[in-house]
Amino acid sequence: MSMEWYDMIARRNGGYKGRALYTLEGNSAEDTFEERLIKLLPQYTSVLDAGCGHGEFTLKMSKYTDHIMGFDNSEEMIKIARSALHSSLITNVEFVCTTTKEKMPFADEQFGLIYDRRGPTSIIEHERLLQKGGVMIGIHTDITKVRERLERNAYEEIKIEEFNEALMIFPDEKEFAIFLSDIPGNPDYTQHEYRGQLETKLEENRINGRLAVRERKYIWQAVRS
Repeated sequence: MSMEWYDMIARRNGGYKGRALYTLEGNSAEDTFEERLIKLLPQYTSVLDAGCGHGEFTLKMSKYTDHIMGFDNSEEMIKIARSALHSSLITNVEFVCTTTKEKMPFADEQFGLIYDRRGPTSIIEHERLLQKGGVMIGIHTDITKVRERLERNAYEEIKIEEFNEALMIFPDEKEFAIFLSDIPGNPDYTQHEYRGQLETKLEENRINGRLAVRERKYIWQAVRS
């Protein structure tokens, strides 16, 4: 997805976050990822948040480790992140605007832990940033590129776990349309011109009579050899 899209989302939504209201039932991959990350963070003094978005999660994780560097390729997201950091009392976080598509402004083996919470899977190609024996952990909806990149780069102890039990349950069509519209690459389903496509989506996402989407995500982890 283009940087312009994420800049637009940052301005419209106030960051990389959804606007739709829903309830979550079942074992959430997002909750599990956060729990595992919190256990890992105290073991490392230098951590990289790959694709930090508007920085809310970075700031939340900062209390579990000595220092976190967060990066994102959206200048608008980083503006929001830096503003939030400036308004806080947190002193162990830095935010940088950069992209994995070029040489990243970090030293070789600078980080003991890199986490990727739905950020760019191409961070895996930058294994030079990770210390030998360091850990990279992530959560994504599509595991294909993750698996390919881990297998062809300097990683071992590769673990990939699928989660598909949790349900995101929407109270009405309006909230569901907003949810769909916030997915990268999707049109604005709240607009009348997309009503026909929305009707199809509504029919496809009925689970036990409820308007719901199954949370299919993967948590992966690997060690740099």
